[in-house]
Formats: sequence, structure tokens, C-alpha cells
Amino acid sequence: MILFHVVASGTCWVSVDDGEKHWASDGDVIVLPYGDQHRLGGVKDAQAVPLMTIMQAPPWHRLPVIRHGQEGSRTDLVCGFLHSDDPLFDPRLRVFPRVFVIRPATSASAGWVQANIAYALDQADTSPLGPDSIPSRLPELLLIEVLRDHLRTAPAADHGWVAALRDPVLRPALAAVHQAPERKWNVESMARTAATSRSQLDARFRQVLGLSPIRYLTDWRLHVAQDLLATTDLSVAAVARRVGYDAEEAFSRAFKRSYGAPPGTWRAGHRPRRYEPGAGGQPRTTRATGSISRTAGTMSRPRSSR
Repeated sequence: MILFHVVASGTCWVSVDDGEKHWASDGDVIVLPYGDQHRLGGVKDAQAVPLMTIMQAPPWHRLPVIRHGQEGSRTDLVCGFLHSDDPLFDPRLRVFPRVFVIRPATSASAGWVQANIAYALDQADTSPLGPDSIPSRLPELLLIEVLRDHLRTAPAADHGWVAALRDPVLRPALAAVHQAPERKWNVESMARTAATSRSQLDARFRQVLGLSPIRYLTDWRLHVAQDLLATTDLSVAAVARRVGYDAEEAFSRAFKRSYGAPPGTWRAGHRPRRYEPGAGGQPRTTRATGSISRTAGTMSRPRSSR
């Protein structure tokens, strides 16, 4: 679950687990790529208030508006969420920080963000369908634009998926695994592809990604399998072979450990989703559900939301 808050006017801060306060002002976009519990607040110190104590419970027939606060300066936020199965948003890989604030890099980009938010709000306010009338593609496009700005301007990281894709040892190994997850990989063959030793490859995987090479291989295979189950009519046995499992039973056990249900049961509970080519030609799907809502307040009290 990816959460975002667009600051339409005013100034506020956001923090995760009572950590560092990240400040944002007009035109900035706050992103919580892993849906972490967080707090929002204003310039003045105040007691936190749980979001659901001041917010109408769904279903919503009109876009919900929260007004909260006392004598502080007014801040307006537009809030929304997306759901995505892309490995970019897997908390284990930590491609992104838990929270970050982005100001669109150019005036054209900022104008595009503001225009799309205004359109979404207008649609939700005037349509009899309320929030359900907002095209799901709008928050998805907003998120893509914001993430591009973040990746373009963020300082180089020494761990996480982005760092791994730039690492001279890990980059060739990851590219080979992504392109051919069905190959009979082991640490030796992955190290040979990366022109390094097994010990060096293992050390770099653990240092940069926090995973062993085989753990990463397994996670990637199961991610690809999940996409194939959701977007194709291939049998479970065929999906197992596509991702490198000779035995359907072994594949089913591994899949259940990661996703809580056997492949057939999991597939039955998931509707087909739109297909997009991903890295290395592997399937990638993005399910953009959600919601854009408005929050208006004086921000004299922090607000807690998830």
C-alpha cells in the first residue's frame, strides 16, 4: 500500500515511528511507499489525534473532507493511496526511504501534478458516483512522476535495490536472474555470470540487499509466478516450470510460505489485472486502486493516519 499526500497550501510535517520530521509546503508531495504508520502535524506542538476519530468511516458517497485544528495557520492536503505488487514496493528490498518529500522538479511538472489533482477532486465532487468516479490511472500517473523525480535527485545509496542495480558485482547477477529465472541457478553459476567469487557475491548480496543470493532468487521467482498466475491462464505446473521449479509440489509449498495460500487458491481470489512488461521482459502488474481525499485544517494538532 503506497500512501501520498499532496500539499495544496500551507506547511506541515510528517514522521514515521516518531522519527525525524520531514517538512513539506505548497506543491510538495509526501510519499510513504510502504504504507507505514505515520503522523502529520503543523508548526505548533500538539497532541496526536487518531485519524479515524475525526474521519467519517467508508463507504463514501462524496469525497471525504477532514477539518481539524484550532488557531494555527491553515494547511490543505489532498490524500490518496495505491496498491502495487511491483517489487519496487516490497518492504524487504527497501528501494525507497520509508517516507520522503518531493517538490516537482520543473514548473511544468508541478503544473501537471496540480492540474491532475484538481481534475480528480472535481470529478469526485460532481459525479453521482463520488470517489469511485476518479480514474484509477490518475493517482498511478502522479506516483510515477513523483518517483521519477525522487530517483533523479536522491543521493546515492549504499544499500537497497537501487544500490544493487548500480553495484558492479550485483548488477550482472541480478540482470541474469531477472531475465531467466527458470535457469538452474546456484551461487556458483550466479558468481560466474558476475565474474566474481562465490564468497564475494554472497557478501555483496547480504551487505547491499540483506538477503542471500538464493533467498533473492527464490523471492524473485515467486514474484514472477504471482504475476503469471494473475495475468495468464497457464496451469500451476506450467507456471512452476517457467520460474525454475521441476516439481509442482515444491513450487506450491514455496508459494504458500510466501503468500499464505497454495497457487490455485491464491489465483481464485485474485481477478486478472492489466499486463505490462517489466524488467528483463518479465511480467509486471500495477493495480491502481484507490482514493484521493481532501484534508483541510489549521494543523495546530498533528493527525495520525495509516
